[in-house]
Amino acid sequence: MCGIVGYIGHREAYPILIKGLHRLEYRGYDSAGCALLGKELTIYKAKGKVSDLEAVYEKSPQPAGEEPTVGIAHTRWATHGAPSERNAHPHLSESGSLTLVHNGIIENYASLREQLQKRGFTFKSDTDTEVLVQLIEYQKQLHQSDLAEAVRSALKLAIGAYAIAVIDKSEPEKLVCARKSSPLAIGIGEDDSEFFIASDASPIAEYTKKIVYLNDEEVAVVVRGKELYVTNLMGDETEADVKEVNVDLSMLDHDGYPHFMLKEIFDQPNVLKDCMRGRIVGDDHNLKVVLSAVTQNRRQLLRARRIVIVSCGTSWHAGLIGKQLIEHFCRIPVEVAYASEFRYSDPVIEPDDVVIAISQSGETADTLAAIQQAKQQGALIYGIVNGVGSSIARESHAGTYIHVGPEIGVASTKAFTGQVVVLTMLSLALGMAKGTVEQEEYEETIKELLLIPEKIEEVLKQNDKIERLSKQFTYARNFLYLGRGYNYPVALEGALKLKEISYIHAEGYPAAEMKHGPIALIDNEMPVVFLTNHHRRYQKVISNLQEVISRHGNILAIINKGDEQVKKMVDSYIEVPETLSCLTPLISVIPLQLLSYHIAVSRGLNVDQPRNLAKSVTVE
Repeated sequence: MCGIVGYIGHREAYPILIKGLHRLEYRGYDSAGCALLGKELTIYKAKGKVSDLEAVYEKSPQPAGEEPTVGIAHTRWATHGAPSERNAHPHLSESGSLTLVHNGIIENYASLREQLQKRGFTFKSDTDTEVLVQLIEYQKQLHQSDLAEAVRSALKLAIGAYAIAVIDKSEPEKLVCARKSSPLAIGIGEDDSEFFIASDASPIAEYTKKIVYLNDEEVAVVVRGKELYVTNLMGDETEADVKEVNVDLSMLDHDGYPHFMLKEIFDQPNVLKDCMRGRIVGDDHNLKVVLSAVTQNRRQLLRARRIVIVSCGTSWHAGLIGKQLIEHFCRIPVEVAYASEFRYSDPVIEPDDVVIAISQSGETADTLAAIQQAKQQGALIYGIVNGVGSSIARESHAGTYIHVGPEIGVASTKAFTGQVVVLTMLSLALGMAKGTVEQEEYEETIKELLLIPEKIEEVLKQNDKIERLSKQFTYARNFLYLGRGYNYPVALEGALKLKEISYIHAEGYPAAEMKHGPIALIDNEMPVVFLTNHHRRYQKVISNLQEVISRHGNILAIINKGDEQVKKMVDSYIEVPETLSCLTPLISVIPLQLLSYHIAVSRGLNVDQPRNLAKSVTVE
């Protein structure tokens, strides 16, 4: 959801800004722009991709003199105002002295705009962002203040979410930024003489490991070659918490793969080992799961009478699997709620409830708001996120990082399996602490979990076969995905992946629910993906399969290796290694990820940046 990059220091700003924007392309956007401050303030904008912005820059006459060493840049995902050059950021103030980039939504922009128009301000865009830069200029004029104080004054009047970076021709040695409900990171150069601004650490990780993540309603002022200081909106100085952040830069490159999504699908065996490393300890005769968050919060977790999982999208599907895992191993009732619905549903939360928040980025606006609400009602908040230092990680009382590395493809793949692995480990650790899981099952599950990476590798070897299979579905208009038990959420996830990147309508259902409506859709033109790999309900699934066959459905089955019964019944199949029922999702989701990827490629679509989608949804 939009992306910000900023720089002030001794280097040429433009290459840093453009490289940073490329690193943020995964977030989803429709236009791009940058502002460079040297002897003059120059702005470049383009509708479309960062490459279009580069073309605009190269064709534009460059200001005489030294290359600018101050700048801000932005990729925009349209909210207020259609995608266009005039709505692209950065936006200029009335005088042309101030320019600003902004992620988020200013909810009271209409009333602010009307007030500013009465005071003689004119507007050139349809955005809420232009209102903010005009408001800052007005506050600066009204109070005869410096840029930082004008920003604080303006933000006190603004209602909504924001991450902003502002520069001013009259204060060329200074860059001001602020955040509320939208992430913003500040990188400190090695000699403390330069500063990098970004929506997350990925664009600035190659320049510094020292990162300050701003908290809500904090304003940071960086002065070239001098200092970084942070205040609240009242102007009181707050402590800048400098964190050491390590980002594997190899994960930010395609590494020979045509798309990040395919690379990240193939990353899964290695990153899941990283996810388990240091958390599953001991030898074959004494394996155990050790999660520091469980150890440190043992008392509150053990007394939990109910667990509520809040999440969105793919993370919600992982939560449905987590529900089954926790209820099986821990015997605690679990509810799974869409975070966007939870926050407005007047939920009943008790002090002995545990709320688990699942989010790849750790910045999902609805999930963040949901846990803040639950926190106020006294629940223990347990975060499961990938983004180190993210807002959800900081808001949680306890939690576990999934440690799968940056996920660039918009359609989540390795984050999903990482979330399921963490939920499995959490269920086992908590179940053992409660005494609700037998030692034999506990050890058997851990041993099998350790084998999952190599079993995923077996599935990945069938990539070429899945690519060939995908050709027959290139022109499909609808899909059904059916599964039961632990495979039902996988059916939902498979359907979501197909919708996200191929734009084919798809629905996931529990296989037994097919008879309650969806069976009316089945004919010889309807592809039906059946998750039949063995579990306790295998014979039930076979009965559901027969019902589709009798109605001439075009069936693609995900089966366990050597399942001759299903092979003879279906049009096509993909074999996967057998595993425990509770770990089935980690295996069965892999062919569905590959299937959706290859169908999208066959349709000639932009796999990594599907239309209308953003990687991290940081606004409502």
